[in-house]
Amino acid sequence: MANTRLILAGAVIAAVLWFATGFVQTLLFAERSSRTVTPRGDLAAFETTAADVFEAAAPSVAYIFTEVAQRSVFGRTRVSEGTGSGFVWDQAGHIITNDHVIADARRVFVRFDSGDTVPARIVGSSPDHDLAVLKVSKSAVSLQPIPVGRSDDLRIGQAVFAIGNPFGLTRTLTTGIVSALGRTLPAQNGREIQGVIQTDAAINPGNSGGPLLDSAGRLIGVNTAIISETGSYAGIGFAVPVDTVNRIVPQIIARGKPARPGIGVSVAAEEFAAQLGVEGVVISEAVPGGPAAGAGLQGINRRTEELGDVIVAVDGIDVFTAAQLSAELDKAGIGKAVTLTVERNGQKREVTLDTVDIG
Repeated sequence: MANTRLILAGAVIAAVLWFATGFVQTLLFAERSSRTVTPRGDLAAFETTAADVFEAAAPSVAYIFTEVAQRSVFGRTRVSEGTGSGFVWDQAGHIITNDHVIADARRVFVRFDSGDTVPARIVGSSPDHDLAVLKVSKSAVSLQPIPVGRSDDLRIGQAVFAIGNPFGLTRTLTTGIVSALGRTLPAQNGREIQGVIQTDAAINPGNSGGPLLDSAGRLIGVNTAIISETGSYAGIGFAVPVDTVNRIVPQIIARGKPARPGIGVSVAAEEFAAQLGVEGVVISEAVPGGPAAGAGLQGINRRTEELGDVIVAVDGIDVFTAAQLSAELDKAGIGKAVTLTVERNGQKREVTLDTVDIG
């Protein structure tokens, strides 16, 4: 009887172990098995647009790496490295980036989407517009120029796409909208860049010089700066408008720097005009032989300390600062007729004269 009980007990235990083993194996097998994939369907329209823009533009985007020699307080020279972004301008091998990306660089290298990295030389730059032109050997890599759009017909709220090299992370796409238009941005040399595009597309250190694109994949701006208390993305980025780029870059390619349209005047400090309660740009001196002097404009009379002419508008656009005056003359170009609205002794009149290169 005892043996029978032992046999029965053993059988029960064996059955339990068999069942438990099978159950555990089932669980383990289930954990190792792949889940069934749920179909996602088509991409949303915006997702398709973003992917298409990136795939089309990526071969035109360049990633900039610089070496800058810095002298320490002990007289020793050390080399620091910097990163930025850029894009292919033409089949001749010209690459566009920001002036501040390559400023003081002793060596510049450009990496393309293909993975090829080649040395580049600096053709020239415009600190006034924070733009620079590099040149690579057109035989070294396959060059795909970026399509160029317009910035004068942009609308607040339209989608934008930024491609660049933030923190050295190449092939980075961020998206956003045009947040504002016509912003003014201080350049590295203290002058002002006019007509700047504001965007909330994420722009971080390393994005500088990269393209800002519209939904058609066209260049509409060159990413150049952010406003941030931390130095990283805070939702406010800026890009030099493509209309400025398309005007300035050919000049840099041709002569290493852009022409600087002027009318042959020196102007008084803005603080001086503010103290006098004058709205406009006070002419300090009309340079003898220059267009302004030839048109009869006068500066401050040093003997009597009386004001001469105050420029209040250029081609109907109000100007209040020297930077705004320069920006409007810059738009006009060299050898172009501009109409100034000037005021003297409370009387306004219009004067038309031709700009000259003062650069």
